Amino acid sequence: MVYRIALVVCSAGAVVVAGNAAGQPARQSATEAKPDSPETRPTSGLIDLTYPFDEKTIYWPTAEGFVFKPGKAGVTERGYYYVANSFCAAEHGGTHIDAPIHFYKDHETVDQIPLRRLVGPGVVVDVRDKCAKDPDYLITVQDLHDWEEKHGTLLADKIVLLQTGFGRYWPDRKKYLGTDERGPEAVPKLHFPGLDPEAAQWLTEQRQIRSVGIDTASIDRGQSQLFGSHVALFKNETPAFENVAHLDKLPAQGFTIMALPMKIAGGSGGPLRIIAQVPVKK
Repeated sequence: MVYRIALVVCSAGAVVVAGNAAGQPARQSATEAKPDSPETRPTSGLIDLTYPFDEKTIYWPTAEGFVFKPGKAGVTERGYYYVANSFCAAEHGGTHIDAPIHFYKDHETVDQIPLRRLVGPGVVVDVRDKCAKDPDYLITVQDLHDWEEKHGTLLADKIVLLQTGFGRYWPDRKKYLGTDERGPEAVPKLHFPGLDPEAAQWLTEQRQIRSVGIDTASIDRGQSQLFGSHVALFKNETPAFENVAHLDKLPAQGFTIMALPMKIAGGSGGPLRIIAQVPVKK
């Protein structure tokens, strides 16, 4: 049986914000944002492709979930509002990055990934129709060729985002992963689409893409046992983004991706804030 092993990241931070007369924060938290708030709709051409980290965040069945520990909060004796919280999380969960070392010894860790891999022109390869018919669908080289033929451009030097449609299930673990069970015994029950290892190799060797992302829990499909796409990508130092949100808000091409992870020294992955900048129509 194959186990995915990752570090657990714990952090504590302080936030000082102006308070109102009652000493309460003057802004709404991301987890409380309404569906039509700036957190979920384009603002000045910026689209957030990141899920919030909270108690609902989906992690691999063998990993611990996100833990948020509220700290002391209130108005200080000097009259300003102050709060300092802490959190603890595995590297691989929620919207996150896989660094090449995750599945390839002595390759790049999170802090070593060149920025050029994380920022650049993006495209969306839409395979929702095929994945709707087969939850274990493998995205093929032919799917990628079809995208190039349809849009009249190559995937070379792009950040390639794979849209399976499974993002619509977030954060329902059973629908998103195929099971809501936890632990090693749950891994064989995972069902969601992924990238065919042959296609992963083709993207890195024939198109030299910058990076690849997907709206599922893994770049390999849920039923994978050898994680061949991880290996093929990371052999060529190509990072992967997993659990990417809101791909349905993007056009097929013509936008810029900025995918900046927590810079964990020696990390095999980490939480990712990924956004797209889309030209605004006047």
